[in-house]
Amino acid sequence: MWPYSAERLRAMYVGGRGDTTARRFARFWARVHAMGLLPRRWVTLEVPGRRSGRLARFPLGMADWNGQWYLVSMLGERCDWVRNVRAADGLVVLRRRQALACRLIEVPVTDRAPILKRYLAKVPGARPHLPVDQHAALAEFDAIAASYPVFQVLSNHHDQGRPT
Repeated sequence: MWPYSAERLRAMYVGGRGDTTARRFARFWARVHAMGLLPRRWVTLEVPGRRSGRLARFPLGMADWNGQWYLVSMLGERCDWVRNVRAADGLVVLRRRQALACRLIEVPVTDRAPILKRYLAKVPGARPHLPVDQHAALAEFDAIAASYPVFQVLSNHHDQGRPT
């Protein structure tokens, strides 16, 4: 992702938390995604902080697979948004022009590989963070699936979680 190398992008998120530069980018992209200026796969996840209870916002790209939408943690298990979603029992808001109340359901490890592959194909910013090439065989994605949480997006209005 020009002007940053893959190494610099990975270094922005050591330990699953963004450094100052990553946090600035996140605030900017959260506003852009929430306004709906980009294609519908780009959303802002809103979830209460697991400790503070304050609303936390995370700009994320979604993967579409078999008619469903999925959020993937490019930073793995230790990512703040993953911890917050689990603490909130999956109850979140996705914002893209307007708010959509959703429930995120964690996908079993055995079902993650094709979603991870699709995610890398559609969310280029994640590529430096996952240790598999986007064109790799599904077996390579199976090998890393336990380390990268995937959540299916279900709308509270039963529209398959598709953002508008």
